Amino acid sequence: ISPQLHAQCSQRRWSPRMDLCHVPTTREKGWYLALMAPNVKGRNYAWLDPSRLYCHPQGLQDCVGDLLQPFQGDPIDMVAGIDAMGFILGAAAAAVLQKGFLAIRKAGHLCVQTLAQPYTDYSGREKVMEVRTDAISPGLRILLVDQWVETGGTMRAAIQLVERLGGVVAASPRPCPAGVAAICIEDSEGGRWIRERYKCAHCVPPILQPRFDRHQ
Repeated sequence: ISPQLHAQCSQRRWSPRMDLCHVPTTREKGWYLALMAPNVKGRNYAWLDPSRLYCHPQGLQDCVGDLLQPFQGDPIDMVAGIDAMGFILGAAAAAVLQKGFLAIRKAGHLCVQTLAQPYTDYSGREKVMEVRTDAISPGLRILLVDQWVETGGTMRAAIQLVERLGGVVAASPRPCPAGVAAICIEDSEGGRWIRERYKCAHCVPPILQPRFDRHQ
């Protein structure tokens, strides 16, 4: 990773406006992370907003490419995205892979038969996640995508839903037909639980990971 990217992210040199036409000459992994915007609204919000990088066409393309790179050659049957921001990256990944996309939703939004899983999100709130029961058949190989894994509670609930329906999310000791992908997987207890058991992809270079773990 270049000193320029490290300095730009670590010093929070965030521009108030984006230049959607600017693309770095050297597009190293994670260059688009500097497009993300910090939280300016307080503790009720996530510490960082990645949605700004989705507005940058090359940034979005390279972000999805980095998420999919570890799974090249793996047999993936379907991509599943987690409500709500995981829908963006998940649908983009499904389009690149030419696979179907399954929305894993917060409770109350699906009008068909569903399977439910309670969980605690990154803010400590108790919630319920649902998935339709007719989309996952036993042995279906799933790539699970979310925007961010902080405490791991949301992703773990999605994994449980997929596996309860007989789907396969790649476990690291076995051959990996699919897995878990997010812009960042923090080094939390839940994040480590996921990394130890499943094949994972993320976009944060190792030199920046400690700062992301500290929400800096």
